[in-house]
Amino acid sequence: MKQILQNFRSGELSVQDVPPPVLMPGGVLVRTAFSLISAGTERSTIETAKSSLIGKALNRPDLVSQVVDTLKREGIAATYRKVKSRLNQVKPLGYSTSGVVIAAGRGVEEFRAGDRIACAGAGFASHAETNFVPANLCAKIPEGVTLEAACYTTVGAIALHGIRQSEARVGEVAAVIGLGLVGQLTVQRLKAAGC
Repeated sequence: MKQILQNFRSGELSVQDVPPPVLMPGGVLVRTAFSLISAGTERSTIETAKSSLIGKALNRPDLVSQVVDTLKREGIAATYRKVKSRLNQVKPLGYSTSGVVIAAGRGVEEFRAGDRIACAGAGFASHAETNFVPANLCAKIPEGVTLEAACYTTVGAIALHGIRQSEARVGEVAAVIGLGLVGQLTVQRLKAAGC
């Protein structure tokens, strides 16, 4: 099976042949029909990976904190080995797909083979021919919605979550800073909600 992977040390992207995922309890195997490329999120991921070690640290202060915590707990040698190991890994890209269920794992009642679904989650809804996705990161696609349109579901959910957190109400004025894909969807939803 083919999958897009990124070398986190160099930032290099490649399409590689990898073993297909295994069906596990609580999830589904999905044959990917469409995989959304997020210009903002994925460009940021790629640029961070292509940057120097200092650039990576500046772009991801959360990871620097983890390194400092590991240093305190485990010492210099163990921390160095962990950082080096992490930098040598390849990472799957993608987090929003749509496709058709191939098989449902034990404990999954809401999906079965042949269902059209939208899938979410970094590390699960990857740019790959087949994905294993936990059932709680999947939603059936309603009749009349194409697989192509459904691959935007995750990004739409991100926009909706931002609106819910803002607690914007009908008649209020809202400002959206950043009009990339998520920003555009946020503006459309705010307008539809009467803001």
